Amino acid sequence: MSSRAQPHPPDPLSVPPLSGGGSPIKREGELIARVNWSKLLGNAVRYFLLTIFLILFMVPVYGAIVTAFKSQAEVAAGGYWTLPTNLAAENFERVMDPEDGNLGLYLGNSLLLTIPASIFSIALGTLAGYALGKYRFRFDGLLFIFIVAGMFLPPQIALIPVFRLMNDIGLYDTLWAVIIIHTAFGIPICTLVMRNFFQVVPNALREAALIDGANEYSIFLRIMLPLTLPALAVLATLQFTWIWNDFLWPFILTQKADSRTIMVGILNLTGQYTVDWGGQAAASLIGSLPTLFIFVFFQRYFIRGLTLGAVKG
Repeated sequence: MSSRAQPHPPDPLSVPPLSGGGSPIKREGELIARVNWSKLLGNAVRYFLLTIFLILFMVPVYGAIVTAFKSQAEVAAGGYWTLPTNLAAENFERVMDPEDGNLGLYLGNSLLLTIPASIFSIALGTLAGYALGKYRFRFDGLLFIFIVAGMFLPPQIALIPVFRLMNDIGLYDTLWAVIIIHTAFGIPICTLVMRNFFQVVPNALREAALIDGANEYSIFLRIMLPLTLPALAVLATLQFTWIWNDFLWPFILTQKADSRTIMVGILNLTGQYTVDWGGQAAASLIGSLPTLFIFVFFQRYFIRGLTLGAVKG
């Protein structure tokens, strides 16, 4: 029997010391403090960048607001960025005057254009998106690519053909011509959004409704359509904003003042030799109010629609 001492097994309850020294609790506290500092630093950088972006975004807004309350002589003397000496609503009253700026007529024309064009494009895009998202038929992928390809067509390419078409069918210089073209250009993006939305809706809902005896119209109107409120809010906000702020098509397809929209009406405040800076600033602020109201009204659904499908599970 050997007289050499046998080594004792290690004690399972003993904790070996850390290589860097110190207790585990102290090291854990240091790690937590380090993580908190990096998180605070990241938040500080993030908020600093957001503040810079906000300032850059608000600079032209500030210039439009202060210019809207200045007279033409004050703009010429002090520029666009100085504060007005007195807050006067002269520019707002002048652009709304039917004998001068006639902005009320242009606002009405913009509403008569934007609301129907938004409704028609969203309705047709929703129907196409439902069909392409829930049904499988021959060449459905090719049809989807054909519709969405309209998003990549520059409007400038279609200026002359659309102008001649509207002139030949007698719709030139009417709001219907602009409504038709905005509806056509809005269908691709509406179809894309709604098709992607309907694809994530479980097919079990439609199959259960079919078993219960519901027809396709009832399934679409009573089951599928109420589920699309977030996506419809996104499209309503985007379509209303795009159509309301569009300048190209109303400028090309309308000529008389009775058919002009707000964006073309602001251009009319520019004379041959002078520019009514105060009137244009006031008209721009008035013209931006409807889109601001639309975004505030649909804000909750708009954010839900943008984040739809970002997190699964």
